[in-house]
Amino acid sequence: MVEVVKGREVTVTFDGSKCVHSRNCVLGNPKVFVPNVKGEWIFPDAAPAEAVLRLGFNCPSGAIRVSRNDGEAGSEVAPVVNTLRVRENGPLALEAPILVRGEPAGMRATLCRCGASKTKPYCDGSHAAAGFEATGEPAAKDSVALEVRDGPVDVQPQPNGSLKVVGNLEIVSGTGRTVNRVTQTWLCRCGQSKNKPYCDGSHKAAGFLAE
Repeated sequence: MVEVVKGREVTVTFDGSKCVHSRNCVLGNPKVFVPNVKGEWIFPDAAPAEAVLRLGFNCPSGAIRVSRNDGEAGSEVAPVVNTLRVRENGPLALEAPILVRGEPAGMRATLCRCGASKTKPYCDGSHAAAGFEATGEPAAKDSVALEVRDGPVDVQPQPNGSLKVVGNLEIVSGTGRTVNRVTQTWLCRCGQSKNKPYCDGSHKAAGFLAE
């Protein structure tokens, strides 16, 4: 369910199917995003516009988007360097001009890599209940600096298989190390690969099913 709440200066859009409950919003300002209430919980006018914009930009999953009502600068812009951050025992956090199957999907997303999410290709927090374990510090691969480090990144879920990702992308560990630089890669989304975050074909033996 997508909620759109328009304030005096900014509009907040919340897509619950992408939320991973990182709680950056409610911890960042519990007057704008009020936790544990029934009914209305988003109040864009409870803080200055710039503060609400920052809250939106800090949402790792892209579930929260904030834009100015006047269209002026301050709405989210594309990063200078596209990154995919490998979260310890958790999802892959992508920041780039994202396409999913060729369709625009915002600037931030957390992609499931445990295989248990009910909102694939997005993470829904199921890795915690599933007891998923995977390092956030994969070994670095030999790679050369990309000539272009920005631009669109297309996430192409393969039927019953991996996430094919096409575009300029730096894969980064949880502590900020550059792990790899790619223009195309295949990422594990079944949770079974022995070469995480990359696919090694384990989805076939595991009988993984996903569109």
